Amino acid sequence: MNILVVLIPVSLILGGLGLAAFLWSLRHEQYEDLEGDAWRILSEDDETPRGS
Repeated sequence: MNILVVLIPVSLILGGLGLAAFLWSLRHEQYEDLEGDAWRILSEDDETPRGS
């Protein structure tokens, strides 16, 4: 039973960190263009110079 005194606050802290990371990713627009990256991988247009 004494282990619950440690595990409950640790789980709450980890859950809070996960929620903070999720909110940070929402504010920094990490989910704005979900399909664009997938299409850019398949595209043959390479705008970056090679060999540099």
